[in-house]
Amino acid sequence: MPAGTWRLAMCLGSIVLCVSRLCVADEPITVVRAQVLIDGASAQARRNQDIVIHGNRIVEVSPAGSHPLPQGVHLIDLGSATVLPGLIDTHTHIFLQGEVPAAGGYDVQLLKFPASFRVARATVAARRALEQGFTTIRDVETEGAGYGDVGIKKAINEGYIPGPRMFVVTRAISSTGGYPLENYAPEITVPKGAQLIDGPVEARKAAREQLDNGADWVKVYMTHRSWVDERGDLVSQPTLTLEELKAIVDEAHGWRKKVACHAYNGLGLQRALDGGCDSIEHGLELSDAQIAQMIKQGTWYVPTLAVYYYDPDPPDTESGMRDRKRVALHGVSFQKALHAGVKIAFGTDVGGFVWTDPIAQEFAREVEFGMTPMQAIQSATSRAAELLGKRGELGVVAPGAFADLVAVSGNPLEDIRVLEKVEFVMKDGVVFKSTR
Repeated sequence: MPAGTWRLAMCLGSIVLCVSRLCVADEPITVVRAQVLIDGASAQARRNQDIVIHGNRIVEVSPAGSHPLPQGVHLIDLGSATVLPGLIDTHTHIFLQGEVPAAGGYDVQLLKFPASFRVARATVAARRALEQGFTTIRDVETEGAGYGDVGIKKAINEGYIPGPRMFVVTRAISSTGGYPLENYAPEITVPKGAQLIDGPVEARKAAREQLDNGADWVKVYMTHRSWVDERGDLVSQPTLTLEELKAIVDEAHGWRKKVACHAYNGLGLQRALDGGCDSIEHGLELSDAQIAQMIKQGTWYVPTLAVYYYDPDPPDTESGMRDRKRVALHGVSFQKALHAGVKIAFGTDVGGFVWTDPIAQEFAREVEFGMTPMQAIQSATSRAAELLGKRGELGVVAPGAFADLVAVSGNPLEDIRVLEKVEFVMKDGVVFKSTR
């Protein structure tokens, strides 16, 4: 095909992508050459592919060199690297920084840190997500920082700060007695890390407030404290009633939004399923009946495995026994859910651990508990995109998708830990990081 014809074909193909956005004639055309491509959806990697990008969208993926490159096209040859779609973390907290107990722990940020300081830290966290190859995140609560995530998202979208594409839940919802700050004198009113409600009317109103103020999802805490009882079982305090949750889910679904439910196990997790939650976050202990219900209802599972291996309390303490019980149950639940066919999306709870640690460490835990490396990658690409309602636009290297790409040395299908060292990051067709 002559060079001019090839350019025309690309431009005509991109017209379809311009229906909902302003197309500019001089949007750049970039070709990323990949020796190895894992496209996020296919069962096998492909070799020697050219990814053609017009503006911020992919318009073609074809064998390298199958078309002559017209003059003015920018070629990015990534050599022997493995190229993947931009990664997606569906459970993050940019307003948390792995708070150190000796420095005041969770409480100090709500009691002493100015809002501006917390926003500054969140801005750094957002950049670190992008640096690590996570071009999209679902940030599941601001932990007492109000609607700060809406502002961070807007600043990223308008180009003021670098960061991933964000889906935000704002304040999250729990009930009285269901979220910190705790253990202060009862005559003192202290701030809480979530919006607390009691009764279906307050529940629906809280959902409306959060959606009206920019929430893409609603996050609900269906369990709070957990402990090991006299029989050695993990027990988790339920929070919202079924009627309260149903009011929230009904309101959110009316807005065409989804509801994520933090639920460890037991009664609270069962209420989350019966109330129609779209995703179960953590799910430390899933019964066979609950797994069957998740499959029947199409409920997603975002397990966040790695965070529970951080800083367990001493084994001879009540909290230490709880920490170890959580880990023991979690892996088994993940394996059962995986083998049964529950829809699983990648999430880390980063912010619960420091943002300087590898976010991608979660992949190794997924593989440890039974996922193939390709399944683990897809949990953070095409599967995560499906959870977010962005199938075909995010998490894949395919025509019509956003031009979000990452590259690593080595083969993640042989060693999943190479994803912890991303060397190249492109978001929306713009190179953010390149060390190759």
